[in-house]
Amino acid sequence: MGSSEDNLKGFILALLSSGFIGASFIIKKKGLRRAAAATGVRAGVGGHSYLLEPLWWAGMITMIVGEVANFVAYAFAPAVLVTPLGALSIIVSAVLAHFILKERLHKLGILGCVMCICGSIIIVTHAPQEHPITSVLEIWNMATQTAFLLYVASVIVLVFILVFHFAPQCGHTNVLVFTGICSLMGSLSVMSVKALGTSLKLTFEGNNQLIYPETWFFMLVVITCVVTQMNYLNKALDTFNTAVVSPIYYVMFTTLTILASVIMFKDWDGQSGGNIVSEICGFIVVLSGTILLHVTKDFEKSPSFRGNYAPASPTLSTQLRTGNGELLSHDEEDATSPEEMRVRQELY
Repeated sequence: MGSSEDNLKGFILALLSSGFIGASFIIKKKGLRRAAAATGVRAGVGGHSYLLEPLWWAGMITMIVGEVANFVAYAFAPAVLVTPLGALSIIVSAVLAHFILKERLHKLGILGCVMCICGSIIIVTHAPQEHPITSVLEIWNMATQTAFLLYVASVIVLVFILVFHFAPQCGHTNVLVFTGICSLMGSLSVMSVKALGTSLKLTFEGNNQLIYPETWFFMLVVITCVVTQMNYLNKALDTFNTAVVSPIYYVMFTTLTILASVIMFKDWDGQSGGNIVSEICGFIVVLSGTILLHVTKDFEKSPSFRGNYAPASPTLSTQLRTGNGELLSHDEEDATSPEEMRVRQELY
């Protein structure tokens, strides 16, 4: 990671963010279980008793703290470093669920955790140095360069095509439509978050950036992108199995975010070919570990399956073809009850 103090701060903040966000899933789920036990109505079937449960609110506060830490991390370190480290929150939630919620982690899931950690170490070790930025006007010049404007135009065109053409026709049968919209908008939101975070950082250091209209423009872009992103992410989660949506969204979102950062902030300028290849390899290892962890998280370890660890839900390829797994056989439905499926939905 070199001697960059800002990179170190961004790395620590990204780790703290992953820890808080990962723990928040477990705390919220404990609160959901407690509220459901008290009223007999789960959130998955329309219950809102969890809003009166202090443990659920503790989970929400923990998640907010994690998101704030992630926001600040972008102000110190490049997106190439910060974004892939988000996979560590999945490890935190999986490990805590194993010990606290007794949701046993499959052996392949443990391998996925190890892969995420190894890939993250590779990325951190070879992360580029952040170029010093002294004004939001510098970021504006980066955002208005020809290469990035072409990327933004391509994203907007693709989003409009997906929203107005593909979403009405196959949005509820093809998981790539909604997740594609989320990922494309997410890459722009991260660039705007980094620009806004850097502006606020400079302002707190005594160099007021709030006097520039560019700062407020980036804030408007953040709000617009995040609202659009969350809207279609909710549609994806409501339509398809979470075990399918989460890894696909993570892969697409992280890949597009790194691409956008490389174009806008030129993160790889001045880096050797070996470092760039190492970062790409580390990124691929993290993505592979994330997919492996998600695909195996629903594997049962009941005595009848202990020998071969048969999955309780369809394979990833089957779910990609059948949306939310409508073609589940009766045996598979019996293995995982609707109640349990709803609880898992709340966790992820």
